Amino acid sequence: MRGEVSFDATARALTTMDASNYRRVPLGVVAPRGADDVTAVLAVCRAHGVPVVPRGGGTSIAGQATGTGVVLDFTRHMNRIVALDPDARTAVVQPGAVLDRLQEAAAPHGLRFGPDPSTHSRCTLGGMIGNNSCGSHSVAWGTTADNVRELAVVGARGQSFRLGRDGQGAPDGLRALVESELALLRTGFPDLPRRISGYALDALLPERGADVARAFCGSEGTWGVLTEAVVRLVEAPRARALAVLAYPDESAAADAAAGLLPHGPLTVEGMAADLVRADAGLPRGGAWLFVETGGGSPAEARARADAIVRAADVRDALVVTDPAGQRALWRLREDASGTATRMPDTGDGSASGGGRGPGGEAWPGWEDCAVPPARLGAYLRDFRRLLADHGLRGTPYGHFGDGCIHVRIDFDLISTAGVARFRTFSEEVARLVVSHGGSLSGEHGDGQARAELLPEMYGAEMVRLFERAKDLWDPDGLLNPGMLVRPHRLDENLRFAVLPHRPVDVAFGYPADGGDFSAAVRRCVGVAKCRTASVPGGAEVMCPSFRATGEEAHSTRGRARLLHEMLAGEIVTDGWRSTEVRDALDLCLSCKGCRSDCPVGVDMATYKAEFLHHHYAGRRRPAAHYAMGRLPAWLAAVTRTRSARLVNSLASLRPLAALAKRLGGIAPEREIPRLAPETFSQWWSRRFRDRVRAYVRRGRGGGERRDADELFPGFGGRTVLVWPDTFTEHLAPSVGRAAVQVLEAAGLAVLLPPRTVMRHGPIGDGVTRGPLRLTTLLPRRRRRVCCGLTYVSTGQLDRARAVLRRTLDLMEPYLDLEDLSVVVLEPSCAAALRTDLPDLLHDDPRAARLAAAVVTFAEALERHAPGWTPPRIDRPAVGQTHCHQHAVLGDAAERRLRDAAGLTGTLAGGCCGLAGDFGFEKGHEEVSRACAEEQLLPAVRAADDTAVILADGFSCRTQLAHLADRRGRHLAEVLAEALENGSRDGGRAGSA
Repeated sequence: MRGEVSFDATARALTTMDASNYRRVPLGVVAPRGADDVTAVLAVCRAHGVPVVPRGGGTSIAGQATGTGVVLDFTRHMNRIVALDPDARTAVVQPGAVLDRLQEAAAPHGLRFGPDPSTHSRCTLGGMIGNNSCGSHSVAWGTTADNVRELAVVGARGQSFRLGRDGQGAPDGLRALVESELALLRTGFPDLPRRISGYALDALLPERGADVARAFCGSEGTWGVLTEAVVRLVEAPRARALAVLAYPDESAAADAAAGLLPHGPLTVEGMAADLVRADAGLPRGGAWLFVETGGGSPAEARARADAIVRAADVRDALVVTDPAGQRALWRLREDASGTATRMPDTGDGSASGGGRGPGGEAWPGWEDCAVPPARLGAYLRDFRRLLADHGLRGTPYGHFGDGCIHVRIDFDLISTAGVARFRTFSEEVARLVVSHGGSLSGEHGDGQARAELLPEMYGAEMVRLFERAKDLWDPDGLLNPGMLVRPHRLDENLRFAVLPHRPVDVAFGYPADGGDFSAAVRRCVGVAKCRTASVPGGAEVMCPSFRATGEEAHSTRGRARLLHEMLAGEIVTDGWRSTEVRDALDLCLSCKGCRSDCPVGVDMATYKAEFLHHHYAGRRRPAAHYAMGRLPAWLAAVTRTRSARLVNSLASLRPLAALAKRLGGIAPEREIPRLAPETFSQWWSRRFRDRVRAYVRRGRGGGERRDADELFPGFGGRTVLVWPDTFTEHLAPSVGRAAVQVLEAAGLAVLLPPRTVMRHGPIGDGVTRGPLRLTTLLPRRRRRVCCGLTYVSTGQLDRARAVLRRTLDLMEPYLDLEDLSVVVLEPSCAAALRTDLPDLLHDDPRAARLAAAVVTFAEALERHAPGWTPPRIDRPAVGQTHCHQHAVLGDAAERRLRDAAGLTGTLAGGCCGLAGDFGFEKGHEEVSRACAEEQLLPAVRAADDTAVILADGFSCRTQLAHLADRRGRHLAEVLAEALENGSRDGGRAGSA
């Protein structure tokens, strides 16, 4: 073979699951480079009687992308758009081509591929053909089968087929089979737009063109292995408008959907309030239809949307013509397949279905049935009653215009009783769907989830016909056995059965998962949003390492799969000592992007810290963990010995620097950052002493009246604490100085956290200690607050806990103050205090109080100095929103502050690639650079000389200096310089 053959534990573990409830352990994974490789694989597997499973993006929801034999991964090499003919409106694609890449290639010609599942950014054309996928625009452009012209297929015995109309490419015996069963084929299939279940044998009828390619769609890899496809493209509307129609509830929205179809909409999508945030900006209602219209101009698209609003009997409506606004609303719908897996809390901290933790868990299993659109409302009412009868909850949403419903249900798939209820419910709901004239699958195929129930829909005679067709295509039963015909039972091979039934002993609290690490790992349902190869508009961060490498093992899903297999212990057998998991996590930047961008909130940065904590327990760690993981301790020692200048001098000597980097596990390409001769805290103390001396001198001279505001600017007003994080304290004190200057200019009194444990709480203004006692005069060890970030990111969680407890001891007198605000200038440190602190010290109530007090620089100004007007800078700004800011803190206050200061433009997203110690660590330089090249560096290079380069994170600024030779600055520095210049044009001196 020319492609890769991988029978190692990592490759197998990565492909045990798709996005379904099922798990099978393959023998190995092959990434073919062409049809000849596929033929070779089939020959070897046929000789050994080993099954073959074709796999696309692994986002199938019914289990058809899993198997016990050899898995074919087409995404690595067979992923090209081979040709595109705009005149014929066709494209030739390989099976591993991602749908969005085809859309990008077709867009310059005003064309697109019609079907568009919500996983369009990572699903493959091969997978769409295998499942006959549809998407939100199927009311306008149909299913994948409606848009396929020809297919190149390798049969189970190595034959090459070219499938098309008029029986083209049919295997021997298929035409005769059809001719012998014409009556059954003409009467045995329900007539509805989303009939996906079973084999589409009716496409072989002579009056339907005997279309073998169309019949192949939806065969789920059981008939042959697709190697190339010719697909139809449609004309894309030049302009679009989105009408959001509000209804009292989902049944009312479902009843209305069919009535909108005569107006020719592009979409009629429905979702209810239980899947939508309260602040989502939707019109008032309990359920909504998203109805998209197209036109040759924005006015025409808007007119069609307005006509639909007038025709609809709605409670409220909204028409959106702005493309960015439409994308934001569509994201709500596209993320539903993930967000629906976390059920809303019942109000008492528990969820139905066995009380599996706050927010509960919900799963596919009855994911996408379809009924005639006119029957949708009645079906949903019956479906809700059936859920209630079984004590289950679900959140229906989906393609209301086609009568297709998606729903995740809070099945208990762990206990024996819960699995039995899962089976009983599935059997009853199958009968309900059939009673409404529907199809068990309306989009994602039958797989293992529904194939066992096909006799309910088709009857035994049709199912036997399916089996005969399968045997003509695959007489040896080699291709994806157990799917569609002779199926596995729907309640076997469940992926949860192998996980520990008792909670795993862990360091973090995992409050959102009931303290259960297994539940945290279960969060990943496989929808693979982390496998998105590019982020349009830079709106998201997740997953930078996957975008840099393209490897499943370096995606959030891949790492979650490996952790799942580590807990299962079947493939990954070394538990916390696993080298497979360690190597996959090695390129995780701990950017926390998945925490916000993953629809189910997987937090791989926390899982990585947890793993490293156990993996290295009682063992020697990598050198970088000692050198950079314990950076606060090293830098504190430098400060105590007053040796910053000496360290800088030694680091400037190349031989010594090279030796230090080698011993510290630091990449040789990196420069060792210079230490500040005077720390932020030393500057603060020196400034305070200077003010006291000046205050006393003026008092002795009998001159002007002395005011407490001379010592404490903002005295008597709002007091905030500025956090001297490790980076601001030792490496970038200019940021701290600038922040103090701006906060004081805004009328705030600024303090630093205490250095000694107070034996008596603050009194009066929250500053003065008292009462004075003898013990107060005794010397005490001076300490420093620390967020523990570097210890957490390297998995030194015992040290992190000790550091954080010491911090809480220092901060305790302030934690009971009303409306305490702790201004943290470094976003990664603020994120650590907001999330890691309460998760690690979940048994200490002080942790939650400090976490709640943390604010960013912009939030402090907005909250406590709302009337302050920042200096006008009136220049464009480029740079990057820190990944932790994006994922944990949010940047709305920062955007408003930039707007108020006249800093125009949108900052890039993504991750700078340095990410604390990640980019400094040896072996990470290539990935670090690739991450920076994705968004940050191109944005900075494209900026003109007048632009202000903003980068609030020390890592981001360091990466810019190293890779672009440009100086980025914290927003506080830019504002402070503008204040010093004191004029509208003063900010120009701050050019980076």
